[in-house]
Amino acid sequence: MRREGFSTRIIKAGALLEDVKVLLLRWDETKSVEENLAAAKKANILGKVSRSRVEDILKIVRARYFRNNGTAAHLHRLIRGGGRPEAVDRILYYHAALADPLLNSFVTDFLYEKHRRGEIRITVDDALQFIRSATREGRIAPPWSEYTRLRVARGLLSTLRDFRILEGAVRKRFAPVSLPLPAFVYIAFQLRQQTAGIAILRHPDWRLFFCSPGDVDHLFIRAQQDGYVRYEALGEIVRIEFPYESLEEMVHDLLTRRTGDALV
Repeated sequence: MRREGFSTRIIKAGALLEDVKVLLLRWDETKSVEENLAAAKKANILGKVSRSRVEDILKIVRARYFRNNGTAAHLHRLIRGGGRPEAVDRILYYHAALADPLLNSFVTDFLYEKHRRGEIRITVDDALQFIRSATREGRIAPPWSEYTRLRVARGLLSTLRDFRILEGAVRKRFAPVSLPLPAFVYIAFQLRQQTAGIAILRHPDWRLFFCSPGDVDHLFIRAQQDGYVRYEALGEIVRIEFPYESLEEMVHDLLTRRTGDALV
């Protein structure tokens, strides 16, 4: 497991997909993150009755998506461009998981292994088992009460259901998790800025979508066929080259071309 400590913030907010999309549609690229969030709060564009609820949502959304204005601007363009909802939702899920060590580790360390073993059902007891294990490892300090553990466990499952990683109103099970090609390209391009070669195929972030290195290899082949990337793999030697100089160029390409997966 990764070493970051865990928090209980998942209790206060699940996927928040619709709220995030409202914020992104109204995003002003000429203003800073703080100015945009202040304007959203003042106008109550989320339509919440409670001011404290608005503050809770904006705090969590800021941590997930608006840590810098560059990310916010790119996401704004994806939403404004009328992108394919499934691809956009996968990108939003990716950013949410990167920002929350608890959510990230629950999927990449715990659920990934259950999925690989062919298990189907996911229960609250599974999530509680993960939380207790994390407590023993010192990742939850001080330890949460049993009531808090239960709320966090339920929050994890409902959040993943809303992101369509799990499905089922009461009895949760793994959903058929697809990774549309434009969403794959978006994530792969970001990973290419951090690492190279076969390390990209083996990067733990792909586990968020239950993708094995073999699955990633297949997606890179498809991306090359559609002209998104130059990809060569021979054993441990992997070469990945994108035709973009920046994330802005890549997002523009996703929004202006059509592939077998349709517009992003």
